[in-house]
Amino acid sequence: MAKIKVGFGFDVHQLKAQHPFILGGVNLEHTSGAYGHSDADVLLHAICDALLGAANLRDIGFHFSNKDDRWKGISSLILLQHVVALLAEKNWQIGNIDAMVCLEAPKINPHIPTMQANIAKAAGIDVEDISIKATTNETLGFIGREEGVVAYAVCLIERV
Repeated sequence: MAKIKVGFGFDVHQLKAQHPFILGGVNLEHTSGAYGHSDADVLLHAICDALLGAANLRDIGFHFSNKDDRWKGISSLILLQHVVALLAEKNWQIGNIDAMVCLEAPKINPHIPTMQANIAKAAGIDVEDISIKATTNETLGFIGREEGVVAYAVCLIERV
């Protein structure tokens, strides 16, 4: 029987005015954007954590510390490539990724195919194996006030 594991990831970033908003490797037009050490791509960070967790390889902060200038401003697509390489070293391959982004604005539905293509390329998997969904927080809490953005991800990995 094949060995499979499931991982869960979560990330949250504060939104700041006049800051870039990168999500799934796409620069979204908006009045504010996610703030962080790297490009603050919450979707990719949640996916990285899900993959690392499934393989029992700690978390994104362990591998890409916000105190390490090598990761300052870096594209999270590069971080995802590093995570996939770490999995490959342990003989794991990605089966699928399912992610949810929670934000009030901007609407991401038109950008999901591009996000899927970016993730597929960085992770070395088929676009059909990546699901990205979005929801609002119905104007409740810090998400509803557009003070932050949250992403959740689950993944399945298989032993090669």
